[in-house]
Amino acid sequence: MKFRLVCVGRLSEDWLKQGAAEYLKRLQRHYSIEIIELKEEQGQLKDVAGLVRREGVRILERVPTDAVAIVLDEKGKLVSSEGLADKLQEEMLHAGRDWCLVIGGPYGLDAAVRSRADLLLSLSKMTLTHQMARLMLLEQLYRSGTIIRNEPYHNR
Repeated sequence: MKFRLVCVGRLSEDWLKQGAAEYLKRLQRHYSIEIIELKEEQGQLKDVAGLVRREGVRILERVPTDAVAIVLDEKGKLVSSEGLADKLQEEMLHAGRDWCLVIGGPYGLDAAVRSRADLLLSLSKMTLTHQMARLMLLEQLYRSGTIIRNEPYHNR
């Protein structure tokens, strides 16, 4: 099983880069993971819908048709760490399809990206920056793996 993380924008703060690198290193011990960073669209803020639409086109170009598309969205479904681990384990046991996880940019996601999602997932009821969302998602993917393997990282 392989993870592909499609993100709009790069991590800008050193502490975010360090945290993401640590969880990426941990994840790579058990899973193949690819991170694709797409450049944020530039333009006039009066045309946010156009910016988001153009980002959406570029995002969808990077989502494989045969992958499970998990799109992070503030209006998505809230699941526990155990719930995410259950979804991952179920996919690994049955279909074994790769997961493509999508994090949009600062202005959100185009409706076309949301409609491609097999799962709209929210990490929190609170609004997070897209950079914080990446760090939290990497940690939760790592945590899911430790839950599946019954390792001591996750305290139940």
